[in-house]
Amino acid sequence: MSASNWPDVQELHIISFNYPYPPSYGGIIDVYYKIKALSDLRIRIHLHCFIDQIPETVDPEVKEITETIFFYKKKRNPLLYFSGIPFAAAIRDSDLLLKNLEKIKAPILFEGLQTTYIAKFLKDKEYQLYLRYHNNESEYYKGLSLSEKNIFKKIIYKIESLKYSGYQKKLLKKFEAVFCLSEKEYHEVESYSANAHLIHIFHGNESVKILDTKGKYFLFHGDLTTADNKRALNETIDLFKTLPQYHLVVASDRASEDIKRKISTVENISLAPIQTNENLHRLLKDAQANILISYQNSGTKVKLFNTLYNSRFVIINGNITDDSVLMNLCLYGADMNEIRQQIITSAEKEYHDTEKRKEILDKTHSDKAKAKEMVKIIFKN
Repeated sequence: MSASNWPDVQELHIISFNYPYPPSYGGIIDVYYKIKALSDLRIRIHLHCFIDQIPETVDPEVKEITETIFFYKKKRNPLLYFSGIPFAAAIRDSDLLLKNLEKIKAPILFEGLQTTYIAKFLKDKEYQLYLRYHNNESEYYKGLSLSEKNIFKKIIYKIESLKYSGYQKKLLKKFEAVFCLSEKEYHEVESYSANAHLIHIFHGNESVKILDTKGKYFLFHGDLTTADNKRALNETIDLFKTLPQYHLVVASDRASEDIKRKISTVENISLAPIQTNENLHRLLKDAQANILISYQNSGTKVKLFNTLYNSRFVIINGNITDDSVLMNLCLYGADMNEIRQQIITSAEKEYHDTEKRKEILDKTHSDKAKAKEMVKIIFKN
């Protein structure tokens, strides 16, 4: 289909690796708030979601920002582990998806490499294909393999890393544009493909909260099913055992029985459920400082924005962001000894950074500006 034949109404297919509500973890936060920001610019979104279980109802928050929504069950065939295609991509294959895409002629945005299995069936059909590059998946799975203690999972992650290595290099050149989340990934894609664009994470925060100068506790929050977050939490728990004078709140809806047991043995650490966005914001509002640690160098972590917009001090290690602007808004520790020192220092400090953060984040990281940039690229004709 030539560009001149595209319909006047701006419509866009988005293929998501999961149902994007509630927006409670990394990649899904980016998907949900991107759809919301694009919808605010009057783009009609046709959302396609790969999921384990098809929901009985669609949340009003998703209905409100989409024109149509389709669900496809991920395949559950363990033999796909032996496919040459990465497992996470191979399980997201659907003939019905292809049929639904054909019904509405519009550009297609793939959310993450794991949704791109069907791209090879579209290349001769004159679709404009775009990719949101959430991760260098090869590096991501390599990192998971290093953090994982279970030997079976360790091997699975290592194999997935090797599969993605060839898969992503071959595929990335086939998109009209690849929207990268961070400087690191932007430079990687740019080095072998001319279609890279840097569009930072969509995070849903509109204004920096005005808070009292002191909070009540230190906060660690995240999805505790990932090997990286589990390792970071274990290091943080060990650290707070040596700092009994400070209270640490661990906020998560995905804590294993092992983690619950470990937390229950330490007097100055407690576990809190997140459940809703409002609850997360309340936890952030009352925190004196947030502990953000990662052992995976994969650009800016989305939870950094939540803490910078909604909380006080943010203590990070080097893998939380590669954006020097954001790094300057945080307290940095190169290792756990330096993180420990930042905890002690920030515990006594008063927080007065609201105006500085507002000025910087409004200028460089608003969702609306990012959505406008994407629209300009996707609908350039």
